[in-house]
This record gives sequence, structure tokens and C-alpha cells, in this order.
Amino acid sequence: MTRSELIAQIHLKQSFLCVGLDPDLTKIPKHLLQLEDPIFEFNKAIIDATKEYCVAYKPNTAFYEAHGVKGWQALEKTINYIPKECFIIADAKRGDIGNTSLAYAKAFFETLPCDAITVAPYMGADSVLPFYTYKDSWVVLLALTSNMGSADFQMLEVNEHKLYAEVIKKALSWGNNENTMFVVGATQGEEIKAIRNLAPDHFFLVPGVGAQGGSLEEVFNFGANKDVGLLVNSSRAILYAQDDINFAEGAKKEALKIKTEMALYLQRLR
Repeated sequence: MTRSELIAQIHLKQSFLCVGLDPDLTKIPKHLLQLEDPIFEFNKAIIDATKEYCVAYKPNTAFYEAHGVKGWQALEKTINYIPKECFIIADAKRGDIGNTSLAYAKAFFETLPCDAITVAPYMGADSVLPFYTYKDSWVVLLALTSNMGSADFQMLEVNEHKLYAEVIKKALSWGNNENTMFVVGATQGEEIKAIRNLAPDHFFLVPGVGAQGGSLEEVFNFGANKDVGLLVNSSRAILYAQDDINFAEGAKKEALKIKTEMALYLQRLR
């Protein structure tokens, strides 16, 4: 999906919501566990319930890889089930040098038809550049994450700047705003504004709203640009809004609530 197509979907749906598909077999409704493929059946119901309100889905590959071949098959079926108008991010957090990164790129851009993949950039350019060999595909670089441990390294001072800022400045030369996004945690507050100043035209993938306590309004105020420039992810708050047979209805209500708030913020850009 191109940047212009993504922006068009955001305005069409009045939403910049990304739904994280992180199926945890210990949390999904128990009646699904009796089915042949409970992961896919759970995801299918979530997608059916939320596709009207979101513009992107983000399967976290760890929740599929943990189940071996069956998990990978569920991931493949899930990705193929997602509507074509939705942006698909493989949350794989890959990154290695040379042919290894190229093989990762092939896995998620060719074997699995994803639009984007999350990549850890801390091994440097030769671990990231192979992902850019696929035209019309996106690299989503971890910049400043939402977890508490982000302070251990990402916030360290380097050359009178924080390390995450040095990473972003370097990464701007690897791609452009048509093929590069940055992961920016919603829990980082005013740091979002600093990152927007570093990358004024790029999209941000923003985790941490909802279960992790990030503020959607704060993210929009600090992070939005003229093209919106945001994909805000929600996983647990939507997936596990209800844990009974009506779980999909609970997911739908939560997605609609977030989308409705987003629509109000989008009116400010008119």
C-alpha cells in the first residue's frame, strides 16, 4: 500500500486505528479452544468486528511462532483474511545483516503479503537496507518504544542528543516518507513532539495507548502532521474487551469508541 492510499483510507474511515492481532491462548474465550484453529477463528472474528473502524492490522509474530507450524499457518490465514484496503504490519522486530535480512524481507513481503515489517535498527545500515529492496513495502523502525526499559539505552545522551534521536537522524538517509515509519511509544509524552520535529513528514506507529496508559489526545497533539502521520495501535484493550462468547461484540464497541475519538481529532486538520 502506498502512502497516498493509506492517507486516503484514514480520511475515508475517519480513523488512524491499528488493531494489534496478538492472540494469547490463555486469554481468548475458552469455547474457541475446542476448534481446529482457535487462533485464526479468534482473529477472524476480531477482524470482522473491527474492519469498519480501523485502517491497519498488526499481527505480532511471536504469538504465532510460539505454536510452531500450526501458529505459522494461523498467521498466514490471518494475513490473507485481512481486507485488501487495510494496511498490514508484520510486527516481527527483525534485523540482521546481509542475506539474513533479505530472507526476512522475502518472508514478510513476498511469502506473506504484508505491507510493512517492524525492524530493530541498532545493528546499523547493513541490517536495514535489505528491507528496502522491495518496492511499495514499508520499514517500521523502532525509534522510541513504550516499555519501561526504553530508558536503558534509547534515552542515553550521545553527542548531546538522546540515542533514539541519533538513530532517527541516521535512518532518514536510508529511506523516505513513502517507505519508512518510526515506532514511537504513546507513553513517551513530549518526546513525541521532539521526534515529530526530527521527522516532520514520516508516519509514526504508536503503541501504548490503552492498556499501557498512553493518551490518544496527547499523541495526536504532539504527533499529528498535515497528513495525519499516525497509526495508533491498540491490542489488548480491543482483543480482550470481553472474554465470553460475545467477545467480538466487545471488541467492536471498543474499536468504535477509539475510532469516534479519533474522528473528533481529525476534524482539527480540516
